[in-house]
Amino acid sequence: MYSCIGLAFVLLLGCGVLQSDATVAEVLDQNNKTCIYAEMMVNFTVQYETSNSTLSTAEFVLPTNVTTAGSICGNKTVTPFLKISFGNGHYWSINFTHSNTSYHGDVFIFGYNVSDSTIFHNASQKGVIKVVANDTMPPVPMDHYYRCMSDDVFKQGNVTQTFWNVSIQAYIKDGNLSKNATVCSADTPTTVAPVTNITTIAPVTNITTIAPVTNVTTVAPTTTPKPTPTPKPDKETYKVSRGNDTCLIITMGLQLNYSTTAQAPWEVKNIEPNVTTASGTCGNDTSTITLNDSDTIYLVFSFAKHSSKTFYLKGVNVTTIVNGSAQQLGINNNLSYWEATLGSSYMCNKDQVFKVTDKLSINTYDLRVQPFNVTNGEYSTGYFAFPIGLFKYKTCLCWNPQMNIPVCISQLQDIQRFYNFISVLKDALNKSCKSFTCIQTNCFEMNHSNNKNMHIAK
Repeated sequence: MYSCIGLAFVLLLGCGVLQSDATVAEVLDQNNKTCIYAEMMVNFTVQYETSNSTLSTAEFVLPTNVTTAGSICGNKTVTPFLKISFGNGHYWSINFTHSNTSYHGDVFIFGYNVSDSTIFHNASQKGVIKVVANDTMPPVPMDHYYRCMSDDVFKQGNVTQTFWNVSIQAYIKDGNLSKNATVCSADTPTTVAPVTNITTIAPVTNITTIAPVTNVTTVAPTTTPKPTPTPKPDKETYKVSRGNDTCLIITMGLQLNYSTTAQAPWEVKNIEPNVTTASGTCGNDTSTITLNDSDTIYLVFSFAKHSSKTFYLKGVNVTTIVNGSAQQLGINNNLSYWEATLGSSYMCNKDQVFKVTDKLSINTYDLRVQPFNVTNGEYSTGYFAFPIGLFKYKTCLCWNPQMNIPVCISQLQDIQRFYNFISVLKDALNKSCKSFTCIQTNCFEMNHSNNKNMHIAK
């Protein structure tokens, strides 16, 4: 594999002349022929945390001095992959997929090295942070190139990428760049078609169909051996830091259930803590954590605040890397899971299944998470999710029998109503848990003359 990078020439493609100050990346095959060609201008804006716990913004462009080491021309079994490396450990990559008649960009990854002090001054984090996004390139016919002169903006959390003056072609035959362009919709003038009123009256047809009589023979089903179940994943605690302080904590065993196509069988993947690293960012209103399992699975959990009172899981994005190519297993940024009060942690020891998309779900085991207001690097009081009657006290039906459960009674009108509430709670727990211990903590005020701690145990 050879690569050639530079601005040694101005390439004429179609009727347009590409600007000479754009970044040019060219990947050559073993015969020294071009197999992937890209010319683009990119601006990166990254918000990051400094060592004194303040937010700063770094803005930089994709330079002209880049390399394409690690790029793949592709063949019948491996899809083309373009990786553009630049500066001190930064890179941008995209993989391509195709059908019989067209190809398109699938997923692109931007990796930025916050250890690069020339760009990220006084950054609190170190190392490379990766951002994964879906490409918006439409299907491009084979032997065509994609062109978009207009701005195309991608915003992922604290990172904004702006592309313009883009021309890119993969699956190049015999090293010959195409002169046929597929232009993005933003570059296409909008044409308003004239309005024509046409009224069509369909004829009425009465059709009666008599179904034939069919003799059906029922064959007894063949017994299929049950597959060996996937073992329960190991539990681990992952943390995100802001400066020297922990700002997000999540503990769980995590399992993925997914299908790559409509016809493909479902696969099960346990996230292995011993080969999984965590990174992320913490903000005032949003926080994210990215779990990287052996550089083959990337899971991004995004948390947000409903108001000044509660937080919840807003988004999940899962991407897998196979043979150097990224494939998105599923993304949903309109979720509403794991809601709890700010200043507390959501927790549930029960095994739970959360649907992300029709082809992806995540299973959690012994889950506990706190994405905001972490103090001294430790979890705050646990908060649960189980509505009972008018009180909507939250728990997840089952928990560790020895767990201390804070019971909120600040909204109860009298002690008798509180006792009725506890009776209902105990009955519900008896149906789903073998035993429990429930101890009222002294953190709520009661509108009653006798303010006492309530101790309830079975």
